[in-house]
Amino acid sequence: MSSIAVPAEAVLGTTVAFSFILLGNAITQSFMGVPALLVDFPSPSSPDHAARARLLGRQWPTFWAVGNQFFRPISTIGIFGYAYTAWAAASQGPDGRLGDWRFYAVASLCHLVTVVHSAMNMQPINEKIDALKDPKGTVDTKQAESFARKWIKFNTVRLITPVVAGSLALFQLIKAH
Repeated sequence: MSSIAVPAEAVLGTTVAFSFILLGNAITQSFMGVPALLVDFPSPSSPDHAARARLLGRQWPTFWAVGNQFFRPISTIGIFGYAYTAWAAASQGPDGRLGDWRFYAVASLCHLVTVVHSAMNMQPINEKIDALKDPKGTVDTKQAESFARKWIKFNTVRLITPVVAGSLALFQLIKAH
């Protein structure tokens, strides 16, 4: 049996593409998707507030499912793809075709920050928004809009880290060629 080696450039190209896919998703969610859910959101004193908060909770699983099922694996692949590229670049030495391994290590770290931030900071907000669909005293519905706005604010990290990762890696690859 022979094994097929995957060229480091293929791993790098795929990983850079994934970084920019994550950036596009973060832009879409932060500047279009979630803000659209908040259009004309009634104040907590409005009689329409409770129903709108429940609607937000019922709409939220769509955002959450895409993040968990599609973008979490892409972020994880980013960690390992850039780490592999850092190892391959270090193995080639400073004059190798991939350039300086440290740029890829930082890119890998950016994706690690994304995953950890998502788990530690975003997951609790997701759970609060999701609980709005059937509050039963587990979540304060009066904070529904503020939960979503906090989610948008915290999602900024998931906007910044992939653009930094992808840009560093792309810059290094272009520089090396």
